[in-house]
Amino acid sequence: MSTSKQPQFANQASLKQALFAGAIAGTAVDTALFPLDTVKTRLQSQAGFVASGGFKGVYSGLLSAVIGSAPNASLFFVTYEASKRLLSASFGTDNYTPLVHMLAASMGEISACTVRVPTEVIKQRMQTKQFTATSAAVSSVIKTEGLLGFYRGFLSTVAREIPFTCIQFPIYEYFKRSYAQSKGRRTEPFEAAICGSIAGGIAAAITTPLDVCKTRIMLSHKNHAVKPYTGIISTLKRIRAEEGGRALLAGIGPRVLWISIGGCIFLGMYEKAVKTFVENQMLNER
Repeated sequence: MSTSKQPQFANQASLKQALFAGAIAGTAVDTALFPLDTVKTRLQSQAGFVASGGFKGVYSGLLSAVIGSAPNASLFFVTYEASKRLLSASFGTDNYTPLVHMLAASMGEISACTVRVPTEVIKQRMQTKQFTATSAAVSSVIKTEGLLGFYRGFLSTVAREIPFTCIQFPIYEYFKRSYAQSKGRRTEPFEAAICGSIAGGIAAAITTPLDVCKTRIMLSHKNHAVKPYTGIISTLKRIRAEEGGRALLAGIGPRVLWISIGGCIFLGMYEKAVKTFVENQMLNER
C-alpha cells in the first residue's frame, strides 16, 4: 500500500491509537458474541452438543475471554499496523498490496496468539462443562499439564488463524479501499464494518476444518479417557476416519454467523475508535 495514497482513503492511526482502539474492539466483540462461540465450541466437542451443555450456561468461561480480549486485540492491531507500514515502505509499490496485508496480518496473529491461546484453553474447557469455575480450570491445567498446558493447541491455533487472516484482511482492505475510491472519500466506520462482516464470513467458512481441529486439541487433556488429539494433520485424519468428512464442518453455521457479526462489530468498532482518536488528536504520538 502506497503511503502517499493511504491518507486519502483511511484514517492513519498511530501505534498508540491502534493499541487502544484494538482493546476497545476486542472487548466489545468477545463480550457481545460469547454465547454463539459457546454453541460453536459445544458442537465441535467430541462429547457432543448436549453432553457438553447444550444451550445451558452459554456464558461459562466469559471471564477468561474478557481478560484476554483487550491485550489480544491490541497486540494484533499494533503488530498489523506496524508491519503493514514497514512492508509497504519496503516494497514501495501498490502491486504487492495483497501480499503486504497477508504478511502483516499473519505477524499480527502470531503475536496475538501468545495471549489468545491460554485464554482459549480455559474458556473452551469451561464452555464444555469440564469445569464450572475459572480458578478450578486454571489449577487443573497447572497440576496436570504444567504451564505449557496453557499453550495446548498453540500451533493448531496459529495454523488456523494465519489462513483465516490471509483470506480475511486482504479482502477486507480491498473492499474498504475500493469503496472509498468509488466514493472519493474515506470509508466510514459503519461501511468498514460491512466490509469486515463479508470478509470474515468468507474466511470463516473456508477455515472451519482447521477450527474443528483446534477445538479438539484444546479440549484434550491427559485425564481424558479418550486418546488425546495432538497434531493438526493427525487430528484431521483421525476425525475423518472416525466420524466422516462432515465432522470437519461441525459448527460451520454458528462459526460463519459468529465471525460475520463479529467482523462487523470488531472492525467497525476499531475504525470508529481510530476515527475518534484521529479527529480529536488523542493518543497521536507515532
